[in-house]
Amino acid sequence: MMKSRRSFIYLGCIRIIAALTGCAATLLMLKIPTKGENMKITCMRFVVFAIALVGIASTVSASDKPSSYLVFKAGVYSPSEKYDLENFNGGTTSRLDPKTGFDGEIALGHYFLPILALELGVGYFESKGSPSAEPGNTKLKVLPVLATAKALLPLGPLEPYGEFGMGAYFTKLDVSGNLSSFSGSSKVTYGLHAGVGLNLDLTDALFLGVEGRYLWAKPSFGGQDVKINGFTATADLGLRY
Repeated sequence: MMKSRRSFIYLGCIRIIAALTGCAATLLMLKIPTKGENMKITCMRFVVFAIALVGIASTVSASDKPSSYLVFKAGVYSPSEKYDLENFNGGTTSRLDPKTGFDGEIALGHYFLPILALELGVGYFESKGSPSAEPGNTKLKVLPVLATAKALLPLGPLEPYGEFGMGAYFTKLDVSGNLSSFSGSSKVTYGLHAGVGLNLDLTDALFLGVEGRYLWAKPSFGGQDVKINGFTATADLGLRY
């Protein structure tokens, strides 16, 4: 009995320390950026914040469900903006119309609270594009590394949520079939994303879901900025553990 009581007190102390650490991390994360700070610094701060809370959350019991999960997502990426490329056909500037392509992601998440989860994922999406009246086409390939915070509303087996996050985007653009074929990669581009989703629990350890998300990012290829803003829609399969 004495040993059990000591274990209970010890666990309670750990949870209090975890909560205080989480509050301190939150205050650091929400600090108003100074004038010289940029998107890269803000994204790095968000990623550190997310990793810290995922680590802290391992000491806190969120609910009766397993508190960690692995989720597989597959669906489509739909670009929302056209973009211009200079010297696309012998010195001309061409406007390209990107098409809907594949989107996928694998993510690890943890419930910090029943209404708060943090997710770290890596994905891939692509899109082909072409000008309206010229030869040639493009293929955009993107590898995003994402940190996402989710605010959830547990409703029995249903779990609707909203999300917001930041990511590092590794991009490559291939141009072919024209007078200026090339293949180029950009430096790491930092961007934002936000979305909504719905999970349906089949069991405590298995769930299905759907998710819609919008992303903002603008990589540069040879000095030319290309907005890859767009929607993603995925069907999800998750395993809690």
